[in-house]
Amino acid sequence: MPDAVSGTVPSGATYTAKASVDRGDQMGKDTFLKLLVAQMKYQDPSNPADTNQLMAQTATFSQVEKLEELAKQNASMLALQRSSSAGAMVGQTVTYTDESGAPKTGVVSSVRLGTDKADAVATVGGVAVPLGRITDVGKR
Repeated sequence: MPDAVSGTVPSGATYTAKASVDRGDQMGKDTFLKLLVAQMKYQDPSNPADTNQLMAQTATFSQVEKLEELAKQNASMLALQRSSSAGAMVGQTVTYTDESGAPKTGVVSSVRLGTDKADAVATVGGVAVPLGRITDVGKR
């Protein structure tokens, strides 16, 4: 795809996107729940926590759970979309970047669909090509 600013086509290897990202700097629902329990456990009995704050924290916990569910559903939908797109490539002429960075062209004879642990791979002229390396698709 040409660069929108310079109009040049980038060369070199392309990289595939991952369905999920592990970030150690963000707290999950388990951490949130532990903090909430610790807050309730160590609160001052003569000055209990405000019920409005407790309800707000509980609502926040529910939101975190729902956002995690949405993220899982989006990952599933993305996997289905990739599978249907990969299947449509069979019989198409594609251009891809090989390991040395050189562009190659060939016809896709088959596609092995990806999983959550492995990327989808197209067979182009007997060579297994990860879909992330394909730069152009079309009949010629």
